[in-house]
Amino acid sequence: MPKLIIISHPEVSVDPAVPITEWGLNAVGRKRATEFASSEVLSNLTQIWTSGERKARETAEILAAPRALPVNCNLSLGENDRSATGYLPRDDFEAAADAFFAQPDASYCGWETAVEAQRRIHRAVTEVIQTHDAGDLAIATHGAVGTLLWCALSDCLIDRKYDQPSQGHFWQADLATLKPESGWVSFT
Repeated sequence: MPKLIIISHPEVSVDPAVPITEWGLNAVGRKRATEFASSEVLSNLTQIWTSGERKARETAEILAAPRALPVNCNLSLGENDRSATGYLPRDDFEAAADAFFAQPDASYCGWETAVEAQRRIHRAVTEVIQTHDAGDLAIATHGAVGTLLWCALSDCLIDRKYDQPSQGHFWQADLATLKPESGWVSFT
């Protein structure tokens, strides 16, 4: 059965002076994505989509290269909009992410709410699936929205306990039923 494979970008180069959407993969992230590109998980991949954010695009390009697949972009596959705060130091970001998941109907300091982001990613993935013909479909995206989509497809309330433990993970669902087969699994 064809699979939907949701992939979060691996490690990035964090630069507070650069907009978050323009952060690229660091050397570790590129290495992990390159290794994952030859994984059995992607052996039946026929189509790959990505958000417009640089880190997700770079991930998709690395994963598509061994198969000479084009990379399709849908801006609605992006991470939850955090532009209201921009860069936050790690501890502040973790506290903000906790609040984002704990109060899904509330905006953390102007962020897109978890409920809004969940609707957006679910709608975007549904649109992408409708254009897919055969084989496995991969979407290179981001941890928070990947978790929100997993919660929606698993009929679970939004909760950070379902979030990936770090960057560079994936989960799969049967493309026909869209029921996730597991939680987040590390590339390596």
